[in-house]
Amino acid sequence: MSEILNKNGERLERASLGGGCFWCLEAVYQQVRGVDHVVSGYAGGPNPNPSYEAVCSGMTGHAEIVDIYFDPKQVSFRDLLEVFFVIHDPTTLNYQGNDHGTQYRSVIFTHSEEQNRIAREVVAQLEDAAIYSGPIVTQILPAPTFYPAEDYHQDYFNQHPGQGYCMAVVAPKLAKFRAKFKVLLTD
Repeated sequence: MSEILNKNGERLERASLGGGCFWCLEAVYQQVRGVDHVVSGYAGGPNPNPSYEAVCSGMTGHAEIVDIYFDPKQVSFRDLLEVFFVIHDPTTLNYQGNDHGTQYRSVIFTHSEEQNRIAREVVAQLEDAAIYSGPIVTQILPAPTFYPAEDYHQDYFNQHPGQGYCMAVVAPKLAKFRAKFKVLLTD
């Protein structure tokens, strides 16, 4: 994995997560202390540079995901996963709420053996604790090529808070995150 640095020259790590519509995940992770930036995009399908329309068809094999660039001195990969498992339902195969299709699957694309180990530990701990009524179906896979989504998808919630989907779906997830993870909020 190549080294990623923030504007101050400090090392960042990368997490790639899919749990439904990328607008929801992006809005939440933008508010996590230690997250430098979040990019909405696509990963997991065989064809390069898919469009939003193609991914939405469910025929490309790509998932809507977010790439999260974070400072591991301020927030851990495990912290990011704990948020992930609260803000989406990891027991539903290929859908979240009204979003249906493989493009909305629950997936953790790992960038190292350590991330793979942590992801599997977190899933095992959640399964052992019987937090959910059904089994966790989240895929844990090595990170494939990431394709950033079109510019109009980036920072979507912040630019369109009054849009219907943002008000009905994104805002409640954001409120749930803020209530449960106050310690992880940015200032």
